[in-house]
Amino acid sequence: MSETHAFQAEVQQVLRLVIHSLYSNKEIFLRELVSNASDALDKLRFEGIRAPELLAGDPELRIEIEVDEEGKTLTLRDNGIGMSREEVVENIGTIARSGTRRFLESLSGDERKDAQLIGQFGVGFYSAFIVAREVELRTRRAGADDRAGVAWRSAGEGEYSIEDIEKPTRGTEIVLHLKDEEAEFLSDWRLRALVHKYSEHIAFPIRMKGRAEEGAEAAFETVNQASALWTRPKSELSDEDYQGFYKHIAHSDGEALAWAHNKVEGNQSYTSLLYIPAKAPFDLFGGGRDERHGLKLYVKRVHIMDAAEQLLPGYLRFVRGVVDSDDLPLNVSRELLQENRLTQQIRSAVIKRVLDLIERMAEEQPEKFKSFWSEFGQCIKEGLTEDYANREKLAKLLRFASTASEGAEPTVSFKDYLGRMRPNQTQVYYITAESHLAARHSPHLEAFRAKGVEVLLAFDRIDEWALSYLHEFDGKPVVSVAKGDIDLSQIPDAEGQSAASGGELPEGLADRIKSALGERIKNVRGSTRLTESAAVLVVDAHELALHTQRLLRQAGQGVGGGQPTLELNPGHALTAKMAAEADEARFADLATLVYEQAVLAEGGQLEDPSGFVRRINRLLVA
Repeated sequence: MSETHAFQAEVQQVLRLVIHSLYSNKEIFLRELVSNASDALDKLRFEGIRAPELLAGDPELRIEIEVDEEGKTLTLRDNGIGMSREEVVENIGTIARSGTRRFLESLSGDERKDAQLIGQFGVGFYSAFIVAREVELRTRRAGADDRAGVAWRSAGEGEYSIEDIEKPTRGTEIVLHLKDEEAEFLSDWRLRALVHKYSEHIAFPIRMKGRAEEGAEAAFETVNQASALWTRPKSELSDEDYQGFYKHIAHSDGEALAWAHNKVEGNQSYTSLLYIPAKAPFDLFGGGRDERHGLKLYVKRVHIMDAAEQLLPGYLRFVRGVVDSDDLPLNVSRELLQENRLTQQIRSAVIKRVLDLIERMAEEQPEKFKSFWSEFGQCIKEGLTEDYANREKLAKLLRFASTASEGAEPTVSFKDYLGRMRPNQTQVYYITAESHLAARHSPHLEAFRAKGVEVLLAFDRIDEWALSYLHEFDGKPVVSVAKGDIDLSQIPDAEGQSAASGGELPEGLADRIKSALGERIKNVRGSTRLTESAAVLVVDAHELALHTQRLLRQAGQGVGGGQPTLELNPGHALTAKMAAEADEARFADLATLVYEQAVLAEGGQLEDPSGFVRRINRLLVA
C-alpha cells in the first residue's frame, strides 16, 4: 500500500534552491548520484567483512548506468548496502541530521560555489531534480528478505510517496524521468564524458551498455578505471588524473593547489595521497573546527571512514586525501585510532609530508605559496599553539608585513628578517595591533625607526596568541616591541636619524603623575622607545597586548594581568611642561590628557570621552 508524506520544510527549501539556483551547473547530478552509489558499495564491502553472507550470490560490486531513449529515463543502480524503509524516510524524507540548516546558511548565491556544497552536506541526492521531472527510487537492504524492498517516488514539489515492494536484488536503483529539455543526458557519449570528468577514479566499475551485436542485447561494459588511484604507480598518473580524483573526494569543481603521493614500506606499510585545496573550505573558520574533518581511511583498500580526524591535527583540517594502511585492523574505530601506536606513526608522517609539501611550495613556487598563505595562513599560525614538535617547521612558513616592506601584504619570512638584521642586533622584533595601519603607525616603533631596525607587523586576531608560543627563531629571541623593557643602545643609529632620548625623567615627575592617574596605570617611567610622541603604554613581557585584552573583554571573557605602565618621552615638550606646572588641577588635566593620548594611540577607547573634551578645552582657553 502506497503512503504519501510531506517533505520536511528544510528539504523543500533545499529542493527549491537545487532545482532553480543550480540549473546552469546541472551536470553535477551525475557526480552526486554516482558518489552516493560508491558510498553504498563501500559500506557493503565493509559490513561484508564481518558478515560475508551479505554478498552471497552477487559478490561483484558495481554501478550501472542505463538509458531508455523512448521512455526518456536515465537509471543508475548499485548492488551496495541498500536501505530499509526507515532509512529511506530518514535519509530522503528528512535530512536534519545532514546539516541542512548549515547548508542553507552557507549558500552564497554563487552557483559554482553552491554546487560544491551539495555533496559536502550529504544532500546530493536532491541534485537529481535539476534534470528530472520525477524521480523513482527502489531499494532493498543487504541481508533483508526479497519482500523488504521499498519504492519511493516524488516530483520534488513538496511530497513523496513510499510503499513496500518485492525486490529480488539488494542495493538501490534510481530512475530519473528526465525533463523534455534534458535530452542531452540520454546521449551515451555525453554520459561517458561525465563519468570520465567526475567519476573516473571511483574504485568500483561503472558500467554502461555498449553497442548491440546483431540479434543480441547490448552487454554492459566498464567505462571508468575502476581502481583505487592511490594504488597505482605515480609514473602512470598525470596531473589531470590527480586533479580528477581530488574533485571526487572533495566534492568540488575546484582544483587542488598541490599534492603529495607516497607509498611507505617497512615496519608498517601504507599509502597516502594528500591534497592542499586551492581555496579554503567554506567552514574552515567560524565553527568549522567543530565539524569532522580528516582523511579518508582505508585498510587494505576497504573504506573504513570518511573523516579520520585522528590522522591530522586541527590546524591542518583543510587537507584532503586518503590513507590506505595494510596493518591497521579492519574493525578499527575512532576510539581505537586514537590509542593505536600505528595511527600515531602515520599521523606524524602525514604532518611531516604536508609541511614538507608547503615548504617546497614556498621555496620553489612563491606565487603559488602566496595564494596558499592567503587562504590558510591563519591555520599555520594555529599550529604554533598546537604542535610543539613541528614549531620550527611552522615558523619557517610564517609570513608578515614589516616596516621594511610596502603595504599590508604578508611577504616577509623570519629568514628574510634575519638577513636584514642591524649590527649588534640580537633579537627579532614584532608588534601586534588591530590593523595594519595601527601597527605601522604605532609610537612603539619610533626608536626602532631611528635605529633602522625592522619590525614585523602582525595584525591578524590570532597573532598575539600564536606568537606568544614562539619564543625564538634560529636561536634569536622573538620579542614584542610593546612589552617589557627594550634596550637598543648597542645598535648604531640609522643614517640621518636621531635616537630616542635617555630614559630619565625630571625628579618627582613620575610620582606626581602616578598620584594623578591612580589605578589606571601600574607605574610611570622614562621611555627609550620614543623619539616623537609624548607617551606610550607598555605591558609586562608576559602579558597580553592591550588590543587583545580589549577583544577578550568585548567577547565577555575575563582578562588577567595588571594595569599598563605609562612611559614618557623625557625629551618631549609636554614632559617639560608637566614638570614645570605648579597648579595641581592643571597638572592633573595634563597628566590625564597625556595618558588618554597614549590610550588612543593604542587604538583604545576612552572611558570618559566628554571628560577628555572638557580637559582639552580648559587647556586651550587657559
